[in-house]
Amino acid sequence: MIYFKFPFDEKLYSTDENLDINSVIFHSFTNNQNIKISGKIVETDQNDFDSLDLNSEILSEDKTNFEAETKEEYLRKLAEVIGIIKENNLPKLVLSRRKIVNNFDEIDLKSSFVNLCQNYPNAFKYLFIQGETSWIGGFSEILGKFNKSTHEFETMSIAGTIPVSEEWTEKEIEEQKPVSNYIREILKKYSENIIESETYDHISGNIKHLKTDFKIKINPENLDSIIQELHPTPAVCGIPKDFCAEIIQKVEKFPRELYAGYIKIETEDYIQYFVNLRCARLYKNSVHLFVGGGITAQSNPEKEWSETELKSEAVLKNLVFK
Repeated sequence: MIYFKFPFDEKLYSTDENLDINSVIFHSFTNNQNIKISGKIVETDQNDFDSLDLNSEILSEDKTNFEAETKEEYLRKLAEVIGIIKENNLPKLVLSRRKIVNNFDEIDLKSSFVNLCQNYPNAFKYLFIQGETSWIGGFSEILGKFNKSTHEFETMSIAGTIPVSEEWTEKEIEEQKPVSNYIREILKKYSENIIESETYDHISGNIKHLKTDFKIKINPENLDSIIQELHPTPAVCGIPKDFCAEIIQKVEKFPRELYAGYIKIETEDYIQYFVNLRCARLYKNSVHLFVGGGITAQSNPEKEWSETELKSEAVLKNLVFK
């Protein structure tokens, strides 16, 4: 079961009973796991959704025995990562953590999803439950968007995170540049004509990022290759990709699972790939919020901790507990 809304689209979508089609596929960060949701994408009446009996009894129990990192643990890990970055002269490495919430009796799934949809009109919002796996999220980073008719491919460079009220510093500006360079170099392999926007502010709830848009025309046969080259982007992994991915596997306390992976959505006109960033795994007795940040040689551990706390609120403040 899945319900979702596209950015700037008030229509509610789900999938039908067609077992021969997988229009929605969740890919994990390491690409070693994917969850296929069967059915063709169909528009769903909001009244039908409102009448659903969606209580948290349908969720599985949290039997992971995971304990979230304390602030002190995370600060030590940040110091370790900054040392690795300096030692290897890395432009950026992304470190993540889980924030675990379990001081509640029940989650109101419908109200939580409605809150996300209302508060993040420019994001892709979803709620899905399949077997023992349940996730919710709302985020606006697109790994790729392919127009089946025109063969235009769009992607974006997003990095840097500060509260909406603050001004950009050199740290965030320098963090976003290598992300754009990385994407630009990949796209050059597939087209000589790259349309690139100016870098601008992208507001997402209580925070903002630096964003640059890219567009090219491609051969449809190259679509999968581009996606595999782009994922994971420096915005969720680091540069160089393979080396940073190895460090992440070694230093992060928990596996990322579907966090920082991507969601493939195929409709009649488009194939879209959304980066699964502001998200949480849902259990009957707990919520695991996944958050991270781009670390550079100039990073301040205290500020990086505060950034992850700020990002966790993107989903957490929308969840309705009873």
